[in-house]
Amino acid sequence: MNTFDRHLLREWFTIFLLVVVLACGLLLVQVMFDDFRDLREAGARVSDLGLYVLYDIPQFLSVTLLLVLLVSTLFVLGKLHKANELTAMRAAGVGFGRMMAPIWIVGLLFCALSGWLNSTVVPWSVETTRLMKEGLQYRKQAQSIPPDRVGSVDSVGFDSPEGRRMWFFNRYSKFTGRAYGASVTEMDVRRRATNRVEATEAWYDGRRRGWVFSRGREMGFNPETGENLSSVPFTERFYARFQEDPRLMMLIDRRPIDLSPTELRELMDYFSQENNPKGVPYAVRFYGLLADILGPLIVIAISIPFAVSGVRVNPAVGVSKAIGLFFLYFVLENLAATLAMKQVLDPELAAWLPNMGMAGLAVILFARLR
Repeated sequence: MNTFDRHLLREWFTIFLLVVVLACGLLLVQVMFDDFRDLREAGARVSDLGLYVLYDIPQFLSVTLLLVLLVSTLFVLGKLHKANELTAMRAAGVGFGRMMAPIWIVGLLFCALSGWLNSTVVPWSVETTRLMKEGLQYRKQAQSIPPDRVGSVDSVGFDSPEGRRMWFFNRYSKFTGRAYGASVTEMDVRRRATNRVEATEAWYDGRRRGWVFSRGREMGFNPETGENLSSVPFTERFYARFQEDPRLMMLIDRRPIDLSPTELRELMDYFSQENNPKGVPYAVRFYGLLADILGPLIVIAISIPFAVSGVRVNPAVGVSKAIGLFFLYFVLENLAATLAMKQVLDPELAAWLPNMGMAGLAVILFARLR
């Protein structure tokens, strides 16, 4: 590293830290706006609010990482361009490739950081903050209603194509992990009922890997005629062949943005069993997180020609450029998601389309750079 490399990185790192602090401030505002009221009504203490914000930071940074990198890079390069420092380096015979080498190395490091965040930290952050919020709400509800009513979800239905079973619960309590008014219908390959288990309560036994049904009845049917062939009551019965995960049942119909990459993958696998179009938004979100890994390099490829070409203006103009570029990115993202929902584009291609568009813009800008 020469003197200019150290100078460039020092200037960039200073602005980067400032933008990160501002981004964390925005996170605090967002939490206060979206979750503060719910958390306070759930009885959250100041320490709970602090932990919630701390746990929420990784998933927030994974979203704003590209914006932070774009703003800081545009600002610093614009500042150097205005001060004629880049012109002086070029007059000394140093090309843009060598001058910007430290920035490209930073981009590669950010790609590795983005991949690590999306694969390990973000899933932990998403699931931990959700469990923490739900735990506070359950603790508040437990003070006034019976335990089986805490965290209740009414009318839960779940179709298991792989196991050829249709599940239905009148009510499921996330607090107790039990279903009330449970019914499971087993079907043949033509989806005709062959067996049905109905019970007052049911719960998943993780140790034995199966479902336990309490105070119920098992009935057999003739799939050809639908005639009831048998009806056997029981006090409690364990079914090892029932392997459906209640956690997956509760994820159905959640917004893709509220799910971790691990949960997105589970829902993608579930909906792909029957080619259900409801799985498209989850697939677009999942592949979009993978595509974001190369985002830092695309951001840098756009920032360099934007900052070092044209007239020398205030570096703060770079912030306005960043806002415009991200507006364009989100327009492409929404367009791609819409086309994927209409099955015009494959979800994986739709997830990569915004990055491909921005990469194309970077190529055009570099081609015009002199």
